[in-house]
Formats: sequence, C-alpha cells, structure tokens
Amino acid sequence: MRILVTGATGQVGRRFVPRLLQRTGPDDAVRVLVRDEARAEPLARAGAELMAGDLREPADARRALEGADAVVNVAAAFRGVPDDECRAVSRDAAVTLGEAAVAAGVSRFVQVSTNLVYGTGHGRPSVEDDGPVTGGQMWGAYPAAKKEAEDRLLALHRDSGLDVRVARLAFVYGEGDPHLANSLHWAGDWAAHMRLQMVHHADVAQGILRVLYAPGIAGRVYNVADDAPVSAAELHWLNGVPVPEGSADRTVEHPWEGVVSTVRIRDELGYRPLFPSVWTARDAGAL
Repeated sequence: MRILVTGATGQVGRRFVPRLLQRTGPDDAVRVLVRDEARAEPLARAGAELMAGDLREPADARRALEGADAVVNVAAAFRGVPDDECRAVSRDAAVTLGEAAVAAGVSRFVQVSTNLVYGTGHGRPSVEDDGPVTGGQMWGAYPAAKKEAEDRLLALHRDSGLDVRVARLAFVYGEGDPHLANSLHWAGDWAAHMRLQMVHHADVAQGILRVLYAPGIAGRVYNVADDAPVSAAELHWLNGVPVPEGSADRTVEHPWEGVVSTVRIRDELGYRPLFPSVWTARDAGAL
C-alpha cells in the first residue's frame, strides 16, 4: 500500500509516521506532504518520502496523491491560529484533499478528527452516532470545522464510493508532547473534579493504524481514547502544580463534556489502550 500522510511534522504526525513506517512491508511506501522539509528530515531518515508543498494548495495536493492508494489526513490548525486559518486547514483543505483523492483513484481515506465534535455531550459517554451539542468550554472554530469536514467527507463516501474512515482522537499527550502542560491553560479554571479524556501517542498510532488497515469498514467512525478520564486536580498534580484554591467549590455544568465511549473500536477493531490512563504512562516513563 502506498500511503500519503498530511500533517506529518505536527505533534501527532511526527510520532505517528515512524510507527506507520514500522508497519510497512517491502512493497509499501509512505509519502509525507510537508511545508518545511528540514523539519521532516527525521521522517526521511526513517524511510518516508518527502514532498514539499502546502495542503491548502490544490495543485500540491494533487501532486502528492499521484500513485497513492490511501491517505491519512492528520493535518489540522487550531490552538493559537485565527478562525479563518483553522477552517482553511481543518475543513476546506480536508474536503479538497478528499475530492482530489477521488479524482486520483485513491481507494482509502482516513480522516483524523477530534472528540471535541460532540460539544457538551449527551449526559453519558458520547458514542460515534451522536451529533454535536454545541457550546461548552471547548467548543469553537476547530471542532466545528472538524465536524463539517467529517460530514462532507462521509457524503463524498456515499456519493463517490471513496472508502472514508474517521478516527476521533481524545486529548493527545505523551513522549514529550507539551499538550499535558498546555492542559492547565483550561484546567486552571475548571472545577477540581472536571474530567478530561486523554489518549497517549502510542494509542493514537494504534488506533489510526487499526482504522487504516481494517477491511470492510468504509464509512465508519471510531473514538480513540484511553479508559480513565483524568480530573483537573490530577492534571495539576501531574504537572507538579498546586491545585487552585477554591476549585473544589466550582460547579461542573457539563460533567460528560469530552468523555467518549471506546466500545465500538474495541469490539470491531480489537483496540486496547497500551496506556489505559495517564498514570499508567507516568509510571512507565512515557510522558
């Protein structure tokens, strides 16, 4: 299988691509579309083919798709970028890439999304068939753009036959990723018992690989997460920071916001998190 990966130099992509390369055989190839080839040099040393270009440029996307059998679209723009840029990368470029994949004869398209698309949730762990309940502390241009991209790509699957699969990731952490420290930007204002569902980079890769390679799952959506959402108080402990005074007295308006079920990916694809909780990862030295 010849696989194109976008977003390969981001926090998720640069940890996913080496694991993907470990899975490839002699007849397989991994190509990465990158804006900065220097940043992608470690991926080239690991065996990836680098192609310079911008996902937002349709001509670059078409060139990157030449000869590809599958796409894993990891690319996203969210924290710290204007809403227009977020929508341009996380929605528009994803849909354009899907349309170009149909024209190029690509047979499989994995869209990497986020569990934030559920919004405030449904009073229980969110499942893949749930629609968004907009609002809440984490809603904004990014989850809205990702949900629109999902919907349009899945429509492309229904209309054109492109084998689209969606992997919705929980809050990603591990292996030196600054996301764990960045979580305090929000958790510092949360009630101490507010929870955040997470997923280690090793399990991100496991989940995406299962979604990529599994036969017969065209049009399916899967949550990729660990088994034990962590509280805001624990996020402070993990970062070596005191729990803010008074946080235990704050209320949680949407206690299931961001919490998802992984029953589908467990039952259908055999997924079992290598790091069931962030504490397991801490004990293994994998933060």
